[in-house]
Amino acid sequence: MTFLLGLTGSIGMGKSTTAGMFADLGCAVWDADAAVHRLYAPGGAAVAPICAHFPTAIEGGGVSRPRLKAIMAEDDTALTRIEAIVHPLVAADRQAFLAETESDITVLDIPLLFEGGFDAMMDATVCVTAPPEVQRARVLARNTMSEAQFDVILAKQMPDAEKRRRATWVITTDTLENARAQVQVIVDDIRKGLHRA
Repeated sequence: MTFLLGLTGSIGMGKSTTAGMFADLGCAVWDADAAVHRLYAPGGAAVAPICAHFPTAIEGGGVSRPRLKAIMAEDDTALTRIEAIVHPLVAADRQAFLAETESDITVLDIPLLFEGGFDAMMDATVCVTAPPEVQRARVLARNTMSEAQFDVILAKQMPDAEKRRRATWVITTDTLENARAQVQVIVDDIRKGLHRA
């Protein structure tokens, strides 16, 4: 049995970087966003069912995220219908990954860990956090969204303080060195517990 560690954090908190640090210490890492990218890619399991419901969302043999966003902007029911297609496929991808992993610790990187109730299936959870000004600066430095778009995303996510309150561990990603040291402590704690079990 592998120890299931749920990893979450709001946009711009350094979650992907932190997931990489767990991987560096020998943990298996499954990424929900990466799973969706696989499902949307040409030949991916989500392409045919999404095409059946939203033919205009397909581009180059795969699902176009910009086109999906445009569809959702025009149709209030689209998001629910897309989720009904994609969520079971993501769950199947996660189960397939867990069935194959041989690592003692598996990190499940799920942005909506608490919002979706996925924390219930975990042995423990980690919330990645950073000061609000650092978070905002990181997101805007990517040049992929405006401040207004960032504020909309932030408003939809569970507040950082609530995520930290619910998590077993909190990692502050103010510097790479500090984050790496905190990841090491968590992995050491889990492995000590596994050896005692």
